[in-house]
Amino acid sequence: MAKQIQAIRGMNDCLPADTAKWQVVESALRQLVASYGYQEIRTPIVEMTGLFKRAIGEVTDIVEKEMYTFEDRNGDSLTLRPEGTASTVRAGNQHGLLYNQEQRLWYMGPMFRHERPQKGRYRQFHQFGVEVYGLGGPDIDAEVLMMSAALWRQLGMADHVRLELNTLGNSDERAAYKDALVAFLEQHVDQLDEDSQRRLHSNPLRVLDSKDAGVQALLADAPTLMEYLGDESKQHFETLCELLHAAGIEYTVNPRLVRGLDYYNRTVFEWVTESLGSQGTVLAGGRYDKLVDQLGGKDTPAVGFAMGIERLVLLLDTLGKFDNLPSVADVYLCAMGDGAVAAALQLAQELRQNVPGLKVMTHCGGGNFKKQMKRADKSGAAVALILGEDELKQGLVTLKPLRGGEQRQLSKDALTEELAALAQS
Repeated sequence: MAKQIQAIRGMNDCLPADTAKWQVVESALRQLVASYGYQEIRTPIVEMTGLFKRAIGEVTDIVEKEMYTFEDRNGDSLTLRPEGTASTVRAGNQHGLLYNQEQRLWYMGPMFRHERPQKGRYRQFHQFGVEVYGLGGPDIDAEVLMMSAALWRQLGMADHVRLELNTLGNSDERAAYKDALVAFLEQHVDQLDEDSQRRLHSNPLRVLDSKDAGVQALLADAPTLMEYLGDESKQHFETLCELLHAAGIEYTVNPRLVRGLDYYNRTVFEWVTESLGSQGTVLAGGRYDKLVDQLGGKDTPAVGFAMGIERLVLLLDTLGKFDNLPSVADVYLCAMGDGAVAAALQLAQELRQNVPGLKVMTHCGGGNFKKQMKRADKSGAAVALILGEDELKQGLVTLKPLRGGEQRQLSKDALTEELAALAQS
């Protein structure tokens, strides 16, 4: 026997029992963005490597260690996309969607990072993201946060996430703060962990979100970015906080919150949970007003967020939110005897056509009544339809409830009416 080929480590199959959970989440996400007037954009999985180096920053972990990069036959350096924002901006610039326009977009699809696989985090993972272009005020920042809060309510998990919020100011303010932070950290280099020492000069803001307890204790005495903000940045952040308060959205200002990508400015935020054990981020984002210009477009304000679907599915599963998934079928149609097979297949087609949304599974492969009823029950259908020689002679169909109720025989017209009510329930 030939050796079986296995999936690549960190790139997982999504089997039928799990895809039902994903479909619930994906449907909720699509309904959410539609209710806010956002449009879908779909970008290629493979992009030029330079796109991500320019957007994300060459000294970030993603570019330095995690990207899947290769040369194609023409010698071009290509990369499997590690995130969605850079590709969305590239597409917007390329097709003239951004300059002096307002765009509210969303995307969903696979991303790739070569990092150590762990629960809820994989090398091929799926992201859902929202991106808004052409609006620079705190009101749109508030809207994307209100949208994310609405999602938690829609999924029944609002009590299991909390919002952390911060501002990074503009580029000049951040540069002045970086100098002050580096000067402080240089006095305590021996107290920094290895990653923080490596980032000290290349990406010092990332030291702020170090997971090392000793570094976090040290940072209690470090200067804060808020001390370096100008009036305009302070006003933007204060107005955002007021809008969130008016909307009844609770949050915590976390002055140590930074995002791992270089393109963020002003508003940054994370929705975090403790319901998966240690604290984990479920959704994160912020404002990135200079990225469009950085990638060759005209200066355009932008804000957005992204979330990992694997992490969200895992959280909802942990919370028991998938205990009542829709069944594979509403109706299971059994054919008793060879003469009834063709009639059963035809009846199933008529029912699907006449009752939109009705899920009809037809028994195939033969078998006695007991076997067919066992399959019907396993399908999760509410009713079984039985079509045998007696039913064919009388022009009737036997309807047998599988979850309680009386068996009865119906004409095709009466059956269609009965199943239409079932499909709507």
